[in-house]
Amino acid sequence: MARTPIWKHIAGTLEDEMREGLYHAGGKLPTEAALAARFGVNRHTVRRALGDLVERGLVYTRRGSGAFVAQEVTDYPIGKRVRFHQNVSATGKLVDKKRLRVETRPARNVEAEALGLASGDPVVVYEGLSRSGGAVLAHFESIFSAERLPRLAETFLTETSVTNALRANGIPDYLRAQTRVTAELADPALALHLGVREREPILRTRAINTTPDGDPLEYGVTSFAGSRVALTIESD
Repeated sequence: MARTPIWKHIAGTLEDEMREGLYHAGGKLPTEAALAARFGVNRHTVRRALGDLVERGLVYTRRGSGAFVAQEVTDYPIGKRVRFHQNVSATGKLVDKKRLRVETRPARNVEAEALGLASGDPVVVYEGLSRSGGAVLAHFESIFSAERLPRLAETFLTETSVTNALRANGIPDYLRAQTRVTAELADPALALHLGVREREPILRTRAINTTPDGDPLEYGVTSFAGSRVALTIESD
């Protein structure tokens, strides 16, 4: 009877341990050196086992950082009401946001057009990461008119929720008016944020959100890790 190649045994063992909860989604696996010592093999054998797990979508690698357990695919509904926390929480997963940047700067042409501003008018930019279970699902930039919402930048310094920040600035509700979805390749900076490989496919949405009366409120660009998120277009 033919013996099972040792790299297959290593891959199978790690797969079983992930399934049993020893390594959780988004968590880092032991280093190649540690796995080589554990199984009594060279690092080339370990690398082949990890390569098999990567090919099957169970693990992803990040250059210079190691191997990580792949996040389960999260369904993200895109409907009229735009609520990241509510949308993902409805799937039973814990979610949060990490603030990366809040600044006020002149509007780019595409932002000015979306928000009904003149080119160069001041806008508030809120950049961050949307996370579920500790794993990053998306990188986002939300852009608002600084003149219409003069206290918004200050609010974002203590509030990570767009919904709560807008409510604190007198906007109790808002709606999605338009969304454009494209498939693109992750550049180095975005790959680092999302924990994916450079030039790995991502899903990018460009959305215009409005007040219930139809006044432009937010222009948002969100980049999703394509292997972790399924976008579902809902008819409201």
